Amino acid sequence: MGKEKTHVNVVIIGHVDSGKSTTTGHLVYKCGGVDQRRLEKFEKAAAQVRFKQKKFQLKKKVKAERERGITIDISLLKFNTQKFTMTIIDAPGHRDFIKNMITGTSQADVALLVVSAAKGEYESGVSRSGQTREHSLLAYTLGVKQIIVCVNKMDMTEPPYNQKRFEEVVKGVSGFLKKIGYDPQAVPFVPVSGWTGENMITATQKMPWFQGWKVRRREGNASGRTLLEVLDAIQPPVRTINKPLRLPLQDVYKIGGVGTVPVGKIETGVLKPGMTLMFSPAKLTAEVKSIEMHHQGLQTALPGHNVGFNIKNVSVKNLRRGDVAGNAQHDPPSDVSSFEAQVIILNHPGRIKSGYSPVLDCHTAHVTCCFAELKEKIDRRTGKKLEDQPQVLISGDAATVKLVPIKPMCVESFFSYPPLGRFAARDLKQTVAVGVIKSVVKAPGTKAPKAQVCK
Repeated sequence: MGKEKTHVNVVIIGHVDSGKSTTTGHLVYKCGGVDQRRLEKFEKAAAQVRFKQKKFQLKKKVKAERERGITIDISLLKFNTQKFTMTIIDAPGHRDFIKNMITGTSQADVALLVVSAAKGEYESGVSRSGQTREHSLLAYTLGVKQIIVCVNKMDMTEPPYNQKRFEEVVKGVSGFLKKIGYDPQAVPFVPVSGWTGENMITATQKMPWFQGWKVRRREGNASGRTLLEVLDAIQPPVRTINKPLRLPLQDVYKIGGVGTVPVGKIETGVLKPGMTLMFSPAKLTAEVKSIEMHHQGLQTALPGHNVGFNIKNVSVKNLRRGDVAGNAQHDPPSDVSSFEAQVIILNHPGRIKSGYSPVLDCHTAHVTCCFAELKEKIDRRTGKKLEDQPQVLISGDAATVKLVPIKPMCVESFFSYPPLGRFAARDLKQTVAVGVIKSVVKAPGTKAPKAQVCK
């Protein structure tokens, strides 16, 4: 059998209508990520239907199963490459789903940015109102160091499979990825058609001009021609096993005959049956009865694993998305009364003063927090202090601020637990700021943190 393949979480990001669902469905379908029995059911049901509709049906079916609580695996689909077992985290492109996109990205090891090369679609995706830039920025801020750009809908360029259009998209996307913080020389660009399957699994016949993509790395070069080869050439993620357990909850299900089943991705530490967990800010303890991943029982769950776990004597009503589970005997998580963060104001039309209260998305939590105190304005490139106690912050400013959540919230210092110490602040239906948490003040007792300072 050989040793188990490294587990990698891939988040699919990009503008609505860039072809994320079709590309993902085709990739998983071709890589055998759907069991034969389920596939045969779809073959019969979709005998008269085009290929795309079959894959849409596949994704909808898996989603419906999750919502009914049949499965306790938060990830939709998985497939194998030669080196990795990959789990797809889908991030809807519509603005209304940006919260889910942030949650998905906070769980990812690598982002697959799908960009449409079709006439007009690339331009609308990278415009100020498009999601291509915002998703890429959020991926970088939330710690996704590796990004692959899938230039999709090459069959819809004029003429089809046009090299000049591909090069135009590469130039444009490289420009804004560099501004965000990615090194464009380390980002592979792959031309594909999610609809026809061109250059996804086997080397392209219709784009002879594309001979693969060399990626510059510190330890040498990696290359790939097809989307599958490029995915297989990523650097394996480094997992933090020796830290205490931190597991932000994505959802909590009540499953008949089983009981309460929280699901989420282990960020640090190890989860085992029999362990007593502390949930924060719910302030509950419970014993783990069993753990499951991809419909299989586990005796040890490690960082990077998306798991569902059954717990004793806790009602589904008492836990929610955004709660964090940790080992009750080893540095358990706790809610905070305030925290200090370094923020960059990205896109706010006015002036931000103390008392400003946007919604923060940090790991899976979604909580309104108040800018209680603007401590100092800093140079965003060097980190040097520019001004003490600034009166206002505007777009482009970087600052150290004190934040107070208006309801119980569990976050950590970025330096102790990076996945729980990065956040995006959202207001006016857009990301207005991003930041990292420098230090936290743990909440005393069991009362919710007070937020009178924000009034």
